[in-house]
Amino acid sequence: MTVSGGELLARALKAADVKVVFALHGGHLDPFLLACQEIGIKLIDGRHEGAVGHAAEGYAKASGTLGVAAVTAGAGFANGVASLVSAHTDRTPMLMITSSPPLAEAELNELQGGIDQVAVARPVTRWAQRVTATRRIPDLTALAVRKALGVPPGPVLLEVPVDLMFAEVDETRIVPSGHAIVAPLPGPAEEAVEAAGSILRSARRPVIVAGNGLRYARAEPALRAFADRSGIPVFSQMGTSWLPNEHPLKAFGAWYLAALGQQDATRPDAVLLAGARMGRYLGGRTGSIIPHSARIVQIDIDASEIGRLRPVDQPVVADAAQALRSLAADPRAWPDWSGWAAAATGAHRARSQFADEPHYLSGRMHPYHAVRTALEQIPHGSTIVVDGGEAAGWVWESLARSRHRDVIGFGGYTGILGASTGMAIGAQVARPGTQVVLFCGDGAAGFHIQEFDTMVRHSLPIVVVVVNNALWGQSVRGQEKRYGKRGVVISRLDDTGYELVARGFGARGERVAKLEDVPGAMNRSFAEGRPACVNLSVAYGPEPRTAAGMSRRPASGEISLPYYETTATAPGHG
Repeated sequence: MTVSGGELLARALKAADVKVVFALHGGHLDPFLLACQEIGIKLIDGRHEGAVGHAAEGYAKASGTLGVAAVTAGAGFANGVASLVSAHTDRTPMLMITSSPPLAEAELNELQGGIDQVAVARPVTRWAQRVTATRRIPDLTALAVRKALGVPPGPVLLEVPVDLMFAEVDETRIVPSGHAIVAPLPGPAEEAVEAAGSILRSARRPVIVAGNGLRYARAEPALRAFADRSGIPVFSQMGTSWLPNEHPLKAFGAWYLAALGQQDATRPDAVLLAGARMGRYLGGRTGSIIPHSARIVQIDIDASEIGRLRPVDQPVVADAAQALRSLAADPRAWPDWSGWAAAATGAHRARSQFADEPHYLSGRMHPYHAVRTALEQIPHGSTIVVDGGEAAGWVWESLARSRHRDVIGFGGYTGILGASTGMAIGAQVARPGTQVVLFCGDGAAGFHIQEFDTMVRHSLPIVVVVVNNALWGQSVRGQEKRYGKRGVVISRLDDTGYELVARGFGARGERVAKLEDVPGAMNRSFAEGRPACVNLSVAYGPEPRTAAGMSRRPASGEISLPYYETTATAPGHG
């Protein structure tokens, strides 16, 4: 009995417990797509390969497991590369499947050929490989899954040339492959757990910062158990949510650490980084979020990540879930930090510096008030997906006002705008029956607005909130700071009716220009249970604190760069 390469590929994914593949059609993929349909792998087809790849990312983040995307050769692969870059910097386990012209037609100026796709992908993947024999498809697919879910997790690429995809091979010639599912990851050394516990117990103001590394370790129960046992407040990196909103130790985003006071006496003196990487989203090297004086315990499955930005007092190289369970199992008593915990978890309730600003600026809604009001309407247990840019800054300002279950996005470490549209699709597929809400700026909305069609065709009731100030907000702000009004170049947009575009694809659409109308528009969108766009007409007003960057005031001979540290005028100096 013979079987096609495409069927072998689909079977291998099924054996790896893959339930969904995000795809965009291409003739190279036909045997694979047909086989997926026949063996029960759900296909979610999008309108652009970039969005398809980001949907696989979003699915991985929301499900805590592998996301799979399938795109055709050449242009399809090229469109999808951005999602590989995003998954690589955010350590998201993702498998991208693509094809290529027949092996025998290499260097013949063939259709959808002429580039080495594997070579292009290697710098931005954990592993990239071309299949050169149809019978190798099962074992190389299993290897790809293990690589994606390995240490640390990340994206991989598997290229199956079209002739191998269509080829029929004798099943009896196929050697059984290794299991695709990764075995339990390593636990921590006993002495590391003991030392970490001692550092935390000796602290007067310890905090936990929980990061995205906990997603794929399935570490949420372990984190909650350790927090309950120790009484240490839990902050989250990039808005991710690991404790229920009503939990007494939930302190919301790590940016609230910067609000605990300017003096070391009111800030943390010990920080447990649990699957959280130091960098842009923890204040870089400024000490604005994690004080320079604080002792650091860092749990990470990747030893090379520990100490990247500053010395770490106690490294714990291990699976985050196992490390947290070991810390919780330590029989030594924990100090009573209830007073400190109450102060730390109350930081998000501090009155915002924008609270007393007018509701309207130049005739349009103040972005702080508009976004805050929209967040307050979100149903309990929703997943919030946030794009990058200044719109994300306004979400950060008031995120604790929502009743979310989880938060995904903020542009990630790559800062990709527009990625959130696909991520929201992936998150909604991973979490059927729950509400997914996407916040993006009007600039980001334009990247993949055609995916309203995907949401409608697949009945994905995502509510997209466009924070529309008719310009690239962060870009204009940076240009004005450096060059004044003359520096504002190609940074302005038209005041587009994004809600009308959504309607054209069959979604619900509503534009809101008055603050008192925001609750009604949001709640009508949730009530209809179908894809919707709420277009908020907001002003270009003050800058949200979280969008302000990490720079200190430049000294003589230094310049302040947008988004980065202050630097010397000559590269390499300072």
